[in-house]
Amino acid sequence: MKMVVTDGYTMNPGDLSWEALAALGELQVYDRTKPDQIIDRCRNAAIVLTNKVPFSAVTLEQLPGLKMIAVTATGYNIVDVGAASARGIVVSNVPGYGTASVAQHVFALLLELTNHVGKNAASVAAGRWQAASDWCYTESPVTELAGKTFGIVGFGNIGQQVAIIAKAFGMNVLYYTPRNKAPAYGQSVDVNTLFSSSDIVSLHCPLTSENNAFVNAALLKTMKPSSILINTARGPLINEADLADALNNGVIKAAALDVISKEPPVDDNPLLHAKHCLVTPHNAWISREARERIMQVTTTNIAGFLANKPVNIVN
Repeated sequence: MKMVVTDGYTMNPGDLSWEALAALGELQVYDRTKPDQIIDRCRNAAIVLTNKVPFSAVTLEQLPGLKMIAVTATGYNIVDVGAASARGIVVSNVPGYGTASVAQHVFALLLELTNHVGKNAASVAAGRWQAASDWCYTESPVTELAGKTFGIVGFGNIGQQVAIIAKAFGMNVLYYTPRNKAPAYGQSVDVNTLFSSSDIVSLHCPLTSENNAFVNAALLKTMKPSSILINTARGPLINEADLADALNNGVIKAAALDVISKEPPVDDNPLLHAKHCLVTPHNAWISREARERIMQVTTTNIAGFLANKPVNIVN
């Protein structure tokens, strides 16, 4: 059975092995696939592995031999799942692979904004410490996390792991989720209370039609002027122009983002030039350990499909 990987580079830039997947059938791996290459490359495939290459209803109509789409990520919005189901195409995903890595990245971002390790290290490298009048200094004020309130929007695996780490720092945890969760992690509140009461707000919810750009000017104005917004979930959760205005006008203190609305970004994205805005290139998930889990679970998903024992099916 022929399998095609449409965009394998981000998951495996060369430090992992495709051997286990190759053992399941004929495997063709492409580092990247442009939209106009999808049909040609996948025409004879029974199984396609994709991360960000989209499979719309129109695309699926042109791939009559396709039996399975294995999404090498947790989110599967790049596949028209309804159209896939109508054509009998099974769609699988990889849940929970990046929980530890993404939660770790949240605090890497936060600590850079509160402790300014990179900025201070750069100043030492530039010779400032050698020329200093005192035995110590800091490029920016340092802030303690203990006693602060950490608000979490979305309380799945990653949100709960973030709560555990926040509590280890001695922080108070608020969270919002439409589902019932154990109160041991913190206090459940509504979104408006969370934004107005928190010193740090971190987004961990999936993107839906209901919450698209829900972080807007009105909500940002309810936050403390000293507060920090973190987003490692989905870029379109935030109205980017509104956030840039809030940062530039001191409505909130800072923001740290691993995701934006269009990736790679366009030059005129207002957040790339906003004050006190830290942006990383959507790499919170990219630890070797997380990528190994993606490879392992995807292999299991395909092996299960071939054995008529499907797992991690989303349709």
